[in-house]
Amino acid sequence: MTLKQNLHPRNRHNNGYDFLALCQASPTLKPFVHTNKYQNLSIDFADANAVKALNQALLAHHYHVNQWDIPQGYLCPPIPGRVDYIHYLADLLSATLTVPLADNKTNISVLDIGTGASCIYPILGQREYQWQFTCTDIDPVAVKVAQQNISSDKQLKKSISCQLQEDITHIFSGVVHEDDKFELTMCNPPFHRSLADATKGSTRKIKNLAANKKNPNKVISTSDPAPLNFGGQNAELWCPGGELGFIRNMIKESKVIRNQVLWFTCLVSKKDHLSKFKLSLKKANVKQVKVVDMAQGQKISRFIAWSFLDESQQKNWFNLPKA
Repeated sequence: MTLKQNLHPRNRHNNGYDFLALCQASPTLKPFVHTNKYQNLSIDFADANAVKALNQALLAHHYHVNQWDIPQGYLCPPIPGRVDYIHYLADLLSATLTVPLADNKTNISVLDIGTGASCIYPILGQREYQWQFTCTDIDPVAVKVAQQNISSDKQLKKSISCQLQEDITHIFSGVVHEDDKFELTMCNPPFHRSLADATKGSTRKIKNLAANKKNPNKVISTSDPAPLNFGGQNAELWCPGGELGFIRNMIKESKVIRNQVLWFTCLVSKKDHLSKFKLSLKKANVKQVKVVDMAQGQKISRFIAWSFLDESQQKNWFNLPKA
């Protein structure tokens, strides 16, 4: 398998997939591994079961997570791309606070909005940087499974708490309390505006997959499994207003807890939305805005970060009152 990597320098997956080592770490992957026409070991990335088995092997081999699963129909996240977000957040935090990236003595708290059944960001963030996570979701099944995914690991269970967001019209309200303080918030928001749009998107991806199979010159990326897995519940794929509406609501609600969060962040799928978000942030009187690009194989992604604190306030973050 030819790999094209532009992942973060600290990403463990920059050298692609070592399927022999992965199968040894998680034997359930072995039935899905085959030799492709280039005489390389690979899997069928269109097979949801194969992708899930690959994730289980990656978590076991690289992150020492030996119990992880998701229900049928739920999103199976591509780990190389997901952990990239974590690494770039660590860079943002390190530049702001001038603290070591993996300082066990520095208690970093992160709020993960819409964690999903996989609980993947908190798991990766705890393993890479020993961060503490509060993760929320509006889906009771997702919250239950996320809790199960951390329950058998002593450190994950100690570092991660899962909460149900009971009011689907809110993002922070109801889950962020007066005594809470977070260095980071993170989110991979629903992209589509409706179920019909989400269905069209999946149909288009299926057609692209069929075309790619006919293209012998296609370059495979370590993060390519993302568009080839068509699982996902409604809340994971779409919401009224889509990505644009969701992040605008997030910006609006962030004003209420502006002194309780060092950096608010959110992935942005559509680059054209950035100018609209920057306008909303300007109207919200945000002090700092950053857009961080992440090049993951053939895919370019990004997140937007904003803070209501100026640089001097950020440097003094741990001494600032919440109110």
